[in-house]
Amino acid sequence: MAPQREWFETDYYKVLGVPEEASEKEITRAYRKLAKQYHPDANPGSEDRFKEISAAYDVLGDAEKRKEYDELRRLGPLAGGFGGPGPGGGGGFNVRIEDLGDLFGGIFGRGRARNGSAGGPFGGPRRGQDVEAELHLSFEEAVEGVVTSVNVLTPAVCHTCGGSGSRPGSMPITCPRCGGTGTLNDNQGLFSLAQPCPECRGRGLKVTDPCPTCGGSGQETSQRQVKVRIPAGVNDAQRIRVKGRGQPGANGGPAGDLYVIVHVRPHRLYGRSGRNLTLRVPISFAEAALGADITVPSLTGPVTLRIPPGTPSGKTFRVRNRGVRSGGHLGDLLVTVEVDVPKSLDEAQRKAIEEYAKATAASPREHLKVGS
Repeated sequence: MAPQREWFETDYYKVLGVPEEASEKEITRAYRKLAKQYHPDANPGSEDRFKEISAAYDVLGDAEKRKEYDELRRLGPLAGGFGGPGPGGGGGFNVRIEDLGDLFGGIFGRGRARNGSAGGPFGGPRRGQDVEAELHLSFEEAVEGVVTSVNVLTPAVCHTCGGSGSRPGSMPITCPRCGGTGTLNDNQGLFSLAQPCPECRGRGLKVTDPCPTCGGSGQETSQRQVKVRIPAGVNDAQRIRVKGRGQPGANGGPAGDLYVIVHVRPHRLYGRSGRNLTLRVPISFAEAALGADITVPSLTGPVTLRIPPGTPSGKTFRVRNRGVRSGGHLGDLLVTVEVDVPKSLDEAQRKAIEEYAKATAASPREHLKVGS
């Protein structure tokens, strides 16, 4: 995995508001909270903040990327010196490069030149970028899991020039500045740093007559459908990784990954608390006072719930194994009863309640009285 320029410029731990020693669960929890708060659908105008949060989780939420990110941060002055001079205006490297990941690939011997020999890394294989897609699911689809497709916009080989970047009938020439290697060496004393040739942008070839469709890039944007399997019990704002379905790699490099952000529509009856379903059920005063057996719905069919005499409003009952299955475990149905107080009474009802009030000797507020 090649690090990106943003790795050196952004403190992803600070973006998510977690310490550097945070566990995977803490990072995921922080991401979900922020993603829900700053999602553009819920908070218009927060697109940039949402992208920043997603980029941070893309690195810290992946164990391999996080390890490499932490290693680069531990380089200290070396990692911090590429954007400008060191403290006091001196020291540091002060090197401007287009792809710090490829630079470090060259330093540590991971890059190869076009001819296969060790050297400039910019002409070698490069991993494609990760991409994101959003998927909206019903409550039932999120609970049960679903196989569906998402639309992904990714670069594709230009259909006009076949990826050469040149107008049909013409061909690119070998870059005169770098001689076709795609790199220029910059001797910094301790290191001889390779950076992409600014004239050909690291390709080694220069387009003299650009393709009218792609403008010389060799790529155009296309839409494709990617089939994804959403596991049962997925949560709102959860990211599902689909390996190798992101942007294609360059020069034979592996493709990036696709991250599907799931949005779950609320249910008219149920809520969710992890694997547990929540349900609020009204009961009458008589049922609360005398007790009753009531029927309540669940995702797998109706169940009978026994209400004991003297049940207070707001009491929650647990119906086991009627919740959401996730990770091989089945949650419960949590039923909260609420005593329904009638807004109007007919004459018979009023008399019955008045008789009940007369028969009730003790006030429920006796404990609030203060002695004189």
